[in-house]
Amino acid sequence: MPPRGKILRPRQVRGANSAVLLELLQRHERLSRADLARYSGLSEGTVSRIVTELIGRKLVMEDGAENSTGGRPAICLRLEQNRFAVGVDVHSWETQFGVSTMRGRMVETMSSRTPRDPKSTIDMIAGQYTAWKHQYGQLEGLGVSIRGIVNSRTGVVELGADPDWVDVHIKEMLEARLEAPVHVENNVRAATLAEYKYGNPGVRDSRCLLVVVVDEGVGIGIVLDGRIYPGPRMAAGEFGQMVIMASDSPQRYDRPGCLERLASNVALCDRYAEMSNSKSFSGSGNVTARVRMICHHAMNGESAAQTAIQETSKYLGIGISNVVWGLDADTVIIHSVITEAWPLVAPVILDQFPEAKQTITRQNLILRPSLFGREASLVGVATLPFHRMFSEHAPEQNAEAEAI
Repeated sequence: MPPRGKILRPRQVRGANSAVLLELLQRHERLSRADLARYSGLSEGTVSRIVTELIGRKLVMEDGAENSTGGRPAICLRLEQNRFAVGVDVHSWETQFGVSTMRGRMVETMSSRTPRDPKSTIDMIAGQYTAWKHQYGQLEGLGVSIRGIVNSRTGVVELGADPDWVDVHIKEMLEARLEAPVHVENNVRAATLAEYKYGNPGVRDSRCLLVVVVDEGVGIGIVLDGRIYPGPRMAAGEFGQMVIMASDSPQRYDRPGCLERLASNVALCDRYAEMSNSKSFSGSGNVTARVRMICHHAMNGESAAQTAIQETSKYLGIGISNVVWGLDADTVIIHSVITEAWPLVAPVILDQFPEAKQTITRQNLILRPSLFGREASLVGVATLPFHRMFSEHAPEQNAEAEAI
């Protein structure tokens, strides 16, 4: 974004206007040239010239005629479907891989057990990318998401969830091997990108969107007026460390009573193991599969599973309500396997808020589960290689007179 008051050069304006049209096609899937002119505020002549260029660059394709109510039917346009990028979502137990289109549609996915150390994990990622490059031809690049403090500008995992994942230069290592663009992002911000760009269309109207990601930890992605807020040190949203229950422990990180210790998938499994006297549900391992099983038991009426989920949801709701109070959020999306028991989860979370008539903070608040299941972070990072095509923002008032 140019500094305020700076006059854009014609080429910059063309790039900004092209990005606007690509964003519209990303959001609406199929639009005519007249639709693009109406939504963007650009003249039909300008739109036509930009579309011709985008078709030539194989970013946009014609996709048949729309239904006509009289006269010549307009030709519809859509984003090119034969441009692909690869996404990788690294978790402690499992790593997911996917090939995505420009609109965030996964055409192929797979998963593998995550190796014990970063080098082996990077070897595995490079191998799968190379295999898909042979299969799909030219790929736009690779996106990698991982838990922890991730500097998305430098592509460095500064502090990962596991002790070995500290100061790991993923971008540098993979670009040297693959000779392809590599983007690295925190898993919560990646999931937030997917929800905002490719999720429920109404989410785009949110002024303050929170995406709550619950897995081995708890993190919250923040979108303010259409932009993901990463924080000055790329650490915004680490609300898992928020203390919601006092303790005498001298710990100041992962201290007893913090949200992560009370509401994560690990906490739910430990709570259920204690209530059901089933030790197989506690400890390390594939926590996601265990939570899915607990949800299944709860929805089938098992008392211990229902109690464990409701108690976990209560702590999660307390944490979410604190953040909503602080940021005046209008939309909250929960990305977690616990939403498979949504009829039990949602009422408990909402019960931690005051009634709507008591405060404006609760009025018109939207709370919903993720539309992506377990793939939100994967969709988010898989589309990052396309981001440069959509990243040029037009100035607040379109300088169309200078353009094209």
